[in-house]
Amino acid sequence: MKNAVVMWVIAGTAAAGACAQLPIESNVASQAFLRSDLPSSQLPDSAGYENRAPRDPSGIGRYYLGRQIAHVMGHEGADWLERDDRREEEGTDLLLKELHLKPTDVVADLGAGTGFFSFRMAPLVPSGQVLAEDIQPEMIAELNQRKVRNKMPNVRPILGTTTDPHLPASSVDVVLLVDAYHEFDHPREMGRAIRNALRPHTGRLALVEYRAEDPNVPIKPIHKMTVAQAKKEMSAVGLEFVEVREDLPQQHLMLFRRP
Repeated sequence: MKNAVVMWVIAGTAAAGACAQLPIESNVASQAFLRSDLPSSQLPDSAGYENRAPRDPSGIGRYYLGRQIAHVMGHEGADWLERDDRREEEGTDLLLKELHLKPTDVVADLGAGTGFFSFRMAPLVPSGQVLAEDIQPEMIAELNQRKVRNKMPNVRPILGTTTDPHLPASSVDVVLLVDAYHEFDHPREMGRAIRNALRPHTGRLALVEYRAEDPNVPIKPIHKMTVAQAKKEMSAVGLEFVEVREDLPQQHLMLFRRP
């Protein structure tokens, strides 16, 4: 999925109030911020970043607008993304309904992983396209295999980087980002890239994160996010807050748009 080896953050089966352990947490790319995927002629935007000792051992030594960035989960945990109880546990069918996709929409599934959402959105946009983006070549290979197996030609796998999802400019109607943003090594650069990919005035970002305001959500605190923090970070890259929907069992569905 996103930054470094980002994939979906999963709550797991921990008891309420506990901090769930991800299937596989990796720090392989937790120092990725020391390099850049940008061309050497371009310098990364450093605004809002701070490097200091990790406050939480499940996070890296980098902070963005006061928030510590979390470790990521590697592709070795791919089977966890397709677990049988995910639909009920996360309310995934409800999430897709809340997106109100139109048949002609171009939808970007950032950090697509195995394509759990990509292949469920494809039938909803029969005259559109699903851009299934991930930064792991292993996941892109898996997406291509599933695309053929599921006979869904409107799914287009895209290999991105930790700073650029390589989406077409001003062409995306909806960007779906589920439980991955808080792990981005370069949230500012990625946020700007998302903004630039959305259609002006109508393009929407659907940001899904576990509710940090609720101590009963069984996920590690560093893998949660408050609405206030999300608003702060999206505003910093020029995205406007639209609304938050709280119908999902454990996650915020926060909607932003490109002005």
